[in-house]
Amino acid sequence: MDAIAQLQMQFRDYTISLYQQEVLDDQFFELKKLQDEGNPDFVTEIVYLFFDDCEKLIINMGRVLDQPGNIDFKQIGSSVHQLKGSSSSVGAKRIKNVCVTFKDFCDAEHQEGCLSCLRQVDLEYKLLRSKLQDLFNLERQILQAGGTVPQVNI
Repeated sequence: MDAIAQLQMQFRDYTISLYQQEVLDDQFFELKKLQDEGNPDFVTEIVYLFFDDCEKLIINMGRVLDQPGNIDFKQIGSSVHQLKGSSSSVGAKRIKNVCVTFKDFCDAEHQEGCLSCLRQVDLEYKLLRSKLQDLFNLERQILQAGGTVPQVNI
């Protein structure tokens, strides 16, 4: 088996594992289908925009939740809603799932529950970022070796 075939197999296996671990869902694979030669970085660009937004939302929610006194749970809830929507649109299943619980804690104005969910969102975000960077690096290696990135059907 040549180097390109090995990289392609590694890419397929890694992609499937992300799906099986529920890091990603079908929406990510729908996004991949929209990528073509005319816009080869489409998914990478979308995902990195999501990462930037996610990071800002996590920092802002942390600031609001760390304030002594009256916490604006409506503001937190709005940020959680935004994060849930954007994570849904890129197929970040675990982040989306935590946001469902997070929103419930916001509605109940439960500070400890919100802080716990925020920590979980931060962990899931860092995990997703690391795993997708690895996936994108594999894609780059395949392309640099002269191969094509395989379409993975789940």
